[in-house]
Amino acid sequence: MLFNSTEFLLFLPIVFGLYWFVTQRSLKAQNLLLLVASYVFYGWWDWRFLGLIALSTIVDFLVGIRIEEAPDKARKKRWLWVSLVVNLGILGYFKYANFFIENWITAWDSLGVAMHASTLQVILPVGISFYTFQTLSYSIDIYRGNLKATRDPVAFGAFVSFFPQLVAGPIERATNLLPQITSHREFTYEQGRDGMRLILWGMFKKVVVADSCAPYVDMCFDNPEAFSGSTLILGAILFSFQIYGDFSGYSDIAIGTAKLFGFELMTNFKFPYFSRDIAEFWRRWHISLSTWFRDYLYIPLGGSRVSKPTAIRNVFIIFLVSGFWHGANWTFIVWGGIHALLFIPLFLRGTNRKNTSDIVAEGRWLPSPRELLQMGWTFTAVTIAWVFFRADSLEHAVTYLTHPFDNLIHGGVRRAWPAILTIGLLVSVDYFLQKQALPKWFQSRALRILAYGFIGTLIALRLGKANASFIYFQF
Repeated sequence: MLFNSTEFLLFLPIVFGLYWFVTQRSLKAQNLLLLVASYVFYGWWDWRFLGLIALSTIVDFLVGIRIEEAPDKARKKRWLWVSLVVNLGILGYFKYANFFIENWITAWDSLGVAMHASTLQVILPVGISFYTFQTLSYSIDIYRGNLKATRDPVAFGAFVSFFPQLVAGPIERATNLLPQITSHREFTYEQGRDGMRLILWGMFKKVVVADSCAPYVDMCFDNPEAFSGSTLILGAILFSFQIYGDFSGYSDIAIGTAKLFGFELMTNFKFPYFSRDIAEFWRRWHISLSTWFRDYLYIPLGGSRVSKPTAIRNVFIIFLVSGFWHGANWTFIVWGGIHALLFIPLFLRGTNRKNTSDIVAEGRWLPSPRELLQMGWTFTAVTIAWVFFRADSLEHAVTYLTHPFDNLIHGGVRRAWPAILTIGLLVSVDYFLQKQALPKWFQSRALRILAYGFIGTLIALRLGKANASFIYFQF
């Protein structure tokens, strides 16, 4: 079920009403309702894959108890391996089986040996990468002693399948979400108000910004040979904002929807395009994934507390695995490798933690010339890497990036103006939000209502024209 669909607009108020007016007196009833609603939400796409979520839930629920009850470290580790093998095995089969088969055939063909193995017709279940990592973190945290295993299967099932963030994150930790599921919730006006604001802004990002960029981006990437180089540059820039509006919009809607049910999810985006270097970008982009890899892969590998060559190896591993997590294609691996190459110079100079405590234009209304140059360079590098992320193949990406530069004369550029205008609005609002200093004139209640009405009108107008899926559903 899509957030930007008629079905969800009917689904959400029904579940909300049942949750707060029918089951409010019973925590178990509320959790059971969340579990059923989450399975309906996911099964709306394809009910056959509900079995995968159920299997992952049952395995990690039982494994978590076994890890906690195991009398020694060796037995705890054996049970942890059960969780790793089952979850990563399912993920590997559905997401990467064809990739490895095809590359195996290609490798033998390059040696002159003809292989005739056929690829599998495997459908990738929506959100499998997200809920797999969520359940894995539960087992790992119990193994590390950071969390007690739950004995409530309904609460654990609701944690794994929690519908607001089930298919595209944020990737929640059990240490944050599970205690909220097992505790009594009360509806508050402030939480409900903040939730509705986030939903409205997230819908604007997705329906108005991302979906306005999509036609122009598709036009450029579908046939890059047909357009001038500068037209393709605009297409790449628009994709940068398309994927930001699409993914951060989903996260905003997810976090806002969770607030309506009394839950606080982790922040997944912090205005990444105001970053002044690649390290800062990754502290602001897809935070739930980057911190997951940091805590469960980078640090166990030794992190930066090892020799320089080993630390550099760890950096490359984390970025390449992050790329591969996104999809079974060399384009994603190259995308991760580009970010690693951009990060390494900062790491070697010890400046990768430079921009951690302040924001752009700290104490000022406008960025300094130096900050503008830093943001411009970072955005340019990120946009070039996005071309590999969006392209169907490495050859496709290279063709796109090496197209001769020419004047921006193609008539199709007129189609981009609505997207450019909405991007301007998005960047302006994001700039003030990241400064946590909205103009005084916006503090007027009447003007806020007008602004919400204007945004809602834009969403309504676009919602009838496009009902595109979210980009990160494919991961």
